This record gives sequence, C-alpha cells and structure tokens, in this order.
Amino acid sequence: MPTYRYFFMKSLVRWSATAGLVGATLVGSLIGSGLRAIALTPEQIVQKLRTIPAFTIADKQGAPLVAAPTTGQKGTPEAPIFISQKDAQAFLEGLKTRNPNLAKEVKVVPVSLAEVYQLGKANQGKPDQLVFTYVPAKQQVDSAVAVLKQNGQQVNQFNATPLFTLGQKKGDGIGFLTLPRDNQRVIPMFFEKEQVQALLAQLKQRVQNLPADVQIHVIPLENVLQEMQSTNNKDPKNQEFLNQIELVPSIESIQFIQSLQKNAPSPAKPQAKPPAAPTQPKK
Repeated sequence: MPTYRYFFMKSLVRWSATAGLVGATLVGSLIGSGLRAIALTPEQIVQKLRTIPAFTIADKQGAPLVAAPTTGQKGTPEAPIFISQKDAQAFLEGLKTRNPNLAKEVKVVPVSLAEVYQLGKANQGKPDQLVFTYVPAKQQVDSAVAVLKQNGQQVNQFNATPLFTLGQKKGDGIGFLTLPRDNQRVIPMFFEKEQVQALLAQLKQRVQNLPADVQIHVIPLENVLQEMQSTNNKDPKNQEFLNQIELVPSIESIQFIQSLQKNAPSPAKPQAKPPAAPTQPKK
C-alpha cells in the first residue's frame, strides 16, 4: 500500500448553494428505463446537483485537501468528498492523530455536488488531473447490500455511493416511479434508505391500486453522474429519464446546512415547498 502525502489544491471550493427540501409527493406513474442515455448539458447537470450538500476537508481559504502517493509511488491525487458531515468530521479527528500540524490548518467545509462537478470538469485532461472520490456513509452502504440481497442479487459489498429509489423490475431493468413536482414528473433518488422507506409507507397508505411489486432499488450515484454526461445513446426517452431524476439530500446534510444558515449573519432562509396533493396512479 502506498503512503500518502497531503497538499492543498490551488482552485478554491466555496459553498454557494442552498440545500433544498423535497416535499413528500405521491406516485403518479411508472416509466421504464435503463441507465443509458444521451448527455445532459453542463447547465442541466449543475441545476440538478446544486442543492445537494457534500463535505470536504479544506484550509481557511477553501482549498481542498488532496492526498497523493509519495514521490516514486504510483497513484492519482485524490480529494475525498464525504456524503456525511459526520464522516468528514471523523476523518478530520483521525488526521489530528496522524498529522496534527496539518489538522490545525483545515476544517470540514460544505460544498455542493455542482461545485465538485464543475471543479472536476475544469481540471479534466490536465497533467495533474485531480480525482474526486465520493465517500458514502457506511450505514447506507450496508443498507444497499441488504436491499440488493432482498431483491435477489448475490452480493457481499457495494463499492459505490448508493442512491435509493422506488420501482418495479422490468426484465433486466427497472420501471421507476415518477412523482408530481411543480407541474412536472420526477424520479426521486434518496441518499438515505430511511427516506425512501418513509415514502413507500406513505404511498401504501394513501394511494389506491399501488402495484404490489413496487419496491426499493439501489443505483450508484457514480453511475448516474456518468450517464448524465454520456453520449452513447440517442434515444429521446432516455433523455427524458435523466431529466426526471431528482436527487434528494439526506436528512443529516439538510439539518447541518440549516444549522449553518441559522447561525449565519444573514437572516434569510429558504423555505421548503409544501407537499403536493395526493394523486392517483395513471392507469
């Protein structure tokens, strides 16, 4: 295993987005889709990612901490992007033991996934290209393995950042449930299994004729981000599928960002949109 040295990336990362709250709306229809699609534009990707908080370790100027193999060892510089603020804080506590002088210079900094995407795109193709590595919450990774086993897959680990959503099996793919949202239809994908469980329980209570085989499914965040930029498939239906994806931040990250807003000098606070009225599934 290589040993790592730490340094700060020159480009600055600043928190500039606000975590949005997604109302608990009810299912209206099912659409079938794989994860092969034509690319969204960079503007569309930023729009989808800007309200999703993540956490990095950065210095006082906002430059992210980067880990790279020491001289003579192979490897790519990596900057960890934590989905959980608690995990980021735990990493910082460990750094205080491993490298106390460095730990004094850094802190946990919230960033939006849109900023991570933009910074990665700006550094793409450069000789010292930086790789952002997502660090999912262990509890949610364990939940993803449990869901996959429950769905009949033989797995022992999940080496990605899990997103949880609802749908039906459709051959080798999934028919995703769509919800009404601002005169549109969206496919919510959650960072916490508990969130999608709560939605499914609500649907079972309030929606008549909900298909009995609707269940929780798991999709890697990394795959979704990759397919948002893919140009392998020109099917307009898959374009529609990507447009309908709505990433829902975890309750933990929402609460943390709200605590920052509460303690900030500015009194302005965004308000969550009220839940949409229940609707019946389309037949």
